[in-house]
Amino acid sequence: MPLPYLFISGPLLRAQLQQHSQRVTVALAVLLLGTGVTAFGVAPLAPDAADLPVRQIVETIEVAPTTAQLDSLADFRFNLFRTETTRSSDTAEALLWRLNISDPAAVAFLRRDPQAQLILAGRPGKTVIAEASDNQQLVKLSMRWATDNATLFNRLVVERSGAGFTARVETAPYTSTAQLASGSIQTSLFAATDQARIPDTVAVQLAEIFSSEIDFRQALRKGDHFNVVYETLEADGEPLRPGRVLSAEFVNSGKTHQAMWFQPAGKDASGTPLKGGYYSLEGKSLRRAYLGSPLEFSRITSGFSMRMHPVLQKWRAHLGTDFAAPTGTPARTIGDGVVSFAGVQNGYGNVVFVKHRNNHETVYAHLSKILVREGQHVNQSDTIGLVGSTGWSTGPHLHLEFRVNGVQQDPMTMAKQSEVVPVPAAAMPVFTQLANGVRNQLLAASTITQTRAE
Repeated sequence: MPLPYLFISGPLLRAQLQQHSQRVTVALAVLLLGTGVTAFGVAPLAPDAADLPVRQIVETIEVAPTTAQLDSLADFRFNLFRTETTRSSDTAEALLWRLNISDPAAVAFLRRDPQAQLILAGRPGKTVIAEASDNQQLVKLSMRWATDNATLFNRLVVERSGAGFTARVETAPYTSTAQLASGSIQTSLFAATDQARIPDTVAVQLAEIFSSEIDFRQALRKGDHFNVVYETLEADGEPLRPGRVLSAEFVNSGKTHQAMWFQPAGKDASGTPLKGGYYSLEGKSLRRAYLGSPLEFSRITSGFSMRMHPVLQKWRAHLGTDFAAPTGTPARTIGDGVVSFAGVQNGYGNVVFVKHRNNHETVYAHLSKILVREGQHVNQSDTIGLVGSTGWSTGPHLHLEFRVNGVQQDPMTMAKQSEVVPVPAAAMPVFTQLANGVRNQLLAASTITQTRAE
């Protein structure tokens, strides 16, 4: 029910408010509160969509002509790329079929062209990359393989031309990327590197680098571990072969051995560029004047000692060291020198003598083939012949002797006692800077084992 309007004069209103101030305050509060609650409760949220006006608009749309677009699509051509690996049972037809190519002319060319035949010649496992048209015709086919040159690879390219196909062999340089790996010894070095998926050539280098520090035939212990950074050589982005070990760390019986490859700048007194080599991270060369073995990796079957001679059947001093290896294994000189004899000599069979400094001489006997000539200069690790069983020998092996002033000495002892050369003083600042980076690389490589274990 609406309230009646009431008019009160100013003096009278003030008197009434003063007399009933408490009642008036409570009444105003109740009035305001009620008004606020009511306002909140009835406020509309949005207009009802059903009450909104509806208006229909009709427009005419012109359809663009599609004939030109369809003609363009009909003329559109594209090429497809696919990669396959050659198999021992492959024919030209079988290889192209796996590449999803149906092209009799290409098959005929791969059969008859001498350069194109290289694709299926030799060992299987080659990577072949093909480019084909959308109607399954061969456009281009390429294959890459390693050469004896450590810096270059070969590329075979078969390409369609207006008159048919052409084939050419190109030579190009590798690109190098660094790979990190690590492993732990459980039974042998090669078992550990296989487990870590490290190439055998890298494992051999690892053993060679630390051969003057660690006896890999007898001193390895279960739990020994290693970290290694090595090159992978790529041809047009395809990994083709492992390269050089760049740095390595080997922990043997709790002792840590570290190494890095370093190529000093400059030339020696004769004008020859200084040789690169492996050094400890403190700058000590790991390359001694003589290697501990004339074979990359082998086992000793007979050391420098008394023994029963296998042919003469008599006890006599064995004044050298025998290394077991299959016939045809490359034999290398253990130090720089000059070939003083290369030929056949009594019980040695095919033998090579190499003269070194300080009246030192090394002998390599029972070779199946000699690859050097008398008077030829050889450097440490150069191949001088192939392992065999000529002369007084009961099986394929390499007999190594080390002579000082004509008297035989233990080759293993002489290798360990041979001198080492430090980093040239002028190159030490650069070496130190590189060594700091190598420490970080080896630390990163060590985390691979930890990640694998976790």
